[in-house]
Amino acid sequence: MTDTTTPPAAPHHQRPFMVRIKRIARYSLIRLRQWSSRLTLSLPRGLYARSLIIIIAPMVLLQSVVAFVFMERHWQTVTQRLSTAVTRDIAAIIEIVDTYPDDENYLNVITLAREKLALNIAILPPDPLPGPAPKPFFSILDSILSQEITNQIGKPFWIDTVGNSNLVEIRIQLEDKVLRVFAKRSQAYASNTHIFLLWMVATSLVLLFIAILFLRNQIRPIQRLADAADDFGKGRPLPADFRPRGAIEVRRAGLAFIKMRERIEKQIEQRTEMLAGVSHDLRTILTRFKLQLALQVPSKEIDALEKDIADMQSMLEGYMDFAKSEVEEETGEVDLAALIAAFEDEAKIRKHRMKTNIVGRKDIVVRPVAFQRLLENLISNSFRYASRTEIVARNAKGRLTLFIDDNGPGIPEDKREEVFKPFYRLDEARNLDESGTGLGLAIARDIARKHGGNITLDDSTLGGLQVIVDIPV
Repeated sequence: MTDTTTPPAAPHHQRPFMVRIKRIARYSLIRLRQWSSRLTLSLPRGLYARSLIIIIAPMVLLQSVVAFVFMERHWQTVTQRLSTAVTRDIAAIIEIVDTYPDDENYLNVITLAREKLALNIAILPPDPLPGPAPKPFFSILDSILSQEITNQIGKPFWIDTVGNSNLVEIRIQLEDKVLRVFAKRSQAYASNTHIFLLWMVATSLVLLFIAILFLRNQIRPIQRLADAADDFGKGRPLPADFRPRGAIEVRRAGLAFIKMRERIEKQIEQRTEMLAGVSHDLRTILTRFKLQLALQVPSKEIDALEKDIADMQSMLEGYMDFAKSEVEEETGEVDLAALIAAFEDEAKIRKHRMKTNIVGRKDIVVRPVAFQRLLENLISNSFRYASRTEIVARNAKGRLTLFIDDNGPGIPEDKREEVFKPFYRLDEARNLDESGTGLGLAIARDIARKHGGNITLDDSTLGGLQVIVDIPV
């Protein structure tokens, strides 16, 4: 028989503790995520800088570990042994002095210490030892030597290890005298550690310099490939000296990019030739229709046919404009103020209120004919459906942003992407292509995207439509 009873719930006094633990865990997780995101933002974004970090960080970590192990094992161990030996010699001298107290001026002991132990000693009157001096913040010699004197000799002492002197002074209080000892610092302290550190740092700098040179040569082909792809996205030709270089993976990426570019250009060329050929053939047939209708007796039916032919002619011109936008054009420097000034003259003829403002440099690098067609398609729509237009151009940080505002009827928000489709006509309050082709905005966005930018629509502060053109220059 199985027990179907539910397990007892946690006591009431334990629930607040469990809730507190969950809150602490949740808070710690949030703080960890925030710290991780801050660390990610603080790290460099470039491949060259990140590669340097990948090289430098392990090197610094390795040298830090080696230096720590050296200081902990070698430096401290050697210093310990040297200090032990010096203290043992001093203890032997004290034993001799205590054994032969009648030695006149202790000349034999002083001579023995100088010649055999390399210690300069002196027997001083029983004056009090100097007061304790402040200990240095970091001194292995001071702590180790003091500990050895305490363990081996066990008498009051005073030592001076501070300063740049090559000598260490030690004073030991005996029964009726004071023993003063001058020892070389190298006898009690491993003083050649700076040579190891100097060699380690110097070797690291040399290796780092060589790594930076090789790394720069490996990163440069990637940067050139990125620049070539960016230029292609902006409609600019490839540099004449561009060819795949560097490691085999970078060469493969460069060759793949060149082949992709050739395929895209070939497809564009084929589509352009097809549109141009179809438009040319249809234009010939329409011309023949016009001649035949001109020989007929005028009537309502003839007028309707002539109107249809005129509409077809307008559509063919739109097709041709669309085909022209596909033709490759070299980039060049254009005066933005001069381009907009031409539309200001047209606005005066139309008695249209127009206001312009250009912020930043007026010289831009674009495809001149294509960019002029882009402005024509956008500003002419504003002239056609509004009585007031404001144009603001901002050229900053390598990007040109155009704001074209008007007080026209605007475009419904749900139709603002539809109007960019080729041959789409808006039959409501604002028909953006009254000529009947529905290609005006499609051509404009296509030109903007070939420059590496885009066109979007929004509500205008004037009550109508705002067209935003954003392209790199």
